[in-house]
Amino acid sequence: MTGGSGGGTMWRYLTGGAAVIGLIVAGFMLFSGKARPGPILPAQPTSQIGGSALALDPLPDAVPQATDKTREQKRFDRYDKDRDAKITREEYLVQRRKAYARLDVDGDGKLSFDEWAVKAATKFADADRDKSGAMTAPEFATTAVKRKGPARVNCPPVQAAAEES
Repeated sequence: MTGGSGGGTMWRYLTGGAAVIGLIVAGFMLFSGKARPGPILPAQPTSQIGGSALALDPLPDAVPQATDKTREQKRFDRYDKDRDAKITREEYLVQRRKAYARLDVDGDGKLSFDEWAVKAATKFADADRDKSGAMTAPEFATTAVKRKGPARVNCPPVQAAAEES
């Protein structure tokens, strides 16, 4: 009993270990995408689908090219009114003058502090709901900057998606 049964047991362990390693390698190949099956049926011409020819628009010969204009280039073009690829001092200041004119409410060419702070003053007046001249904590909370978040995608609930499949 000492010599024969011990040797056979060792081979069983080696064979079992090799089988486990083989299964692990096969699993990696299967899940890594190298062992994916091809299509079951060849693609059918459109004239054979449903017994009638489908009217499909032909694909264009050339792919439309994306514009080379970056956001900064578009901003540059908005300022460069005469399209000479240069922004003069006057072209640059046009935008500032428009902003200044919007703030100069009385049109006297002078910007008072109240005219300059009109946005903040308006925001304060809107938040001071009880018109007490002071904001409470809940009123102040309404003045927080509202940031635009990423667009929400309407996805079905997880349970509903799981029940459908």
